[in-house]
Amino acid sequence: MAQATPTGRFRVVVVGSANVDLEVRVPRWPDPGESVVVSTSERFPGGKGANQAIAAAKAGGVATALISAWGADADGALLESFVREAGVDTSAVRAVDCPTGMAIVMVDPLGANVITVVAGANSRVELAPKDLEMIATSRVVLTQLEVPVPTVVKAAQAARAAGAIFVLNAAPMVEIPAELLANVDVLVVSQHGARELAAQHFGMYPSDDGPLLSALQRLVPSIVMTKGAEGSVVAQAGQDPEVVHALPVEPVDHTGAGDTFNGVLAARLSQGAALGEAARAATAAASISLNRPGAGPSIPTAREVARALATGQVPPIDHPDNPSNKDHS
Repeated sequence: MAQATPTGRFRVVVVGSANVDLEVRVPRWPDPGESVVVSTSERFPGGKGANQAIAAAKAGGVATALISAWGADADGALLESFVREAGVDTSAVRAVDCPTGMAIVMVDPLGANVITVVAGANSRVELAPKDLEMIATSRVVLTQLEVPVPTVVKAAQAARAAGAIFVLNAAPMVEIPAELLANVDVLVVSQHGARELAAQHFGMYPSDDGPLLSALQRLVPSIVMTKGAEGSVVAQAGQDPEVVHALPVEPVDHTGAGDTFNGVLAARLSQGAALGEAARAATAAASISLNRPGAGPSIPTAREVARALATGQVPPIDHPDNPSNKDHS
C-alpha cells in the first residue's frame, strides 16, 4: 500500500457521484409486465460519491472533500445542502447544465433493494487542474464507478504520483482497464464483483474465496471483499486473509450500507489505521446503516461506530446517538 505522506487541507478526497434517491417500499418484487401499487415514496440524498464523502466526514476528525457534479436544479440544491451539513467540502462540485443524477430504489420487506441509476450530471464529472491539486495534497483518494472511467483513471494516476492511498470501490461493476488497476492500492469489491473482475482479466470465475482472492492479488496489492451479512475478507500480499464479521442486525434498508463501509474505511486509513482495523470499523458502520432507511440519512456518527465496536451490537434506531439528534461528531 502506498504511504500517505501528503499533509494538505483534506485527509480524504472522494471523486464520485451525487444522486437524489427516489425510494419506494414494495410488498414484493413485481413480475415482468406487472404493476405493484405502493402508498408512498420518499426522496433521500444519495449517490455513491456523496454517501461515501459523508461517511468519511462523520467518521470523526477527518476533513473530507467531494469532487462531483450536480444539476443547477432543485435536486442539486437539496444535495448541496445535505452534503455540506454533514461536514463535507463541496467547493470542487460543479453545477452543470444537466439534470442532477437520480437513483430509483425499490426496497422489499426484508430490506433488500433493486436500484436503477440515471447518471445525469454524473456523466459530466471531470478533473480540472485545481482538482488534481486537491488530490495531490490528500492522504486518501476514494472513487467508485458511477462516474466516467477516464475520470477515475486520472484520479488514480494523480494519487499515485502524489503518494496518496488510492481506494477503488469497484461498483457498479463495469469493464475495469488495466491502467486503472495498476494504480490501485486498495480494491473494495463485492464477492460477485470480484468474480466478474476475475472473469474480465483471467477468463476465470472461481467459486471459492481462496482462488478468487489469489487471482485478484495478481492485479492489486490489497483487497477488501465484502460479503453482505457475512462481513468481509481482507487480503494483503504476504499475509493470510482476515475475516471481519458483520454485527448482528435485522436489516431495514440495504441502501447506502456499502457506501458507508467505503467512506469509513477511507477515513480510518487516512488516520493511519491498518487495513484490517479500518475494515472492522467500516463493517460496524455498515451494520448500523442497515438498521435505518435511506442512504445518506442512514450513515452513523463516529460515536455510534465506537460504541458498536466496543459492545459488538448495533445501537437501536431510537438510541440517543441516532442522527435525528443532529449529532455529527
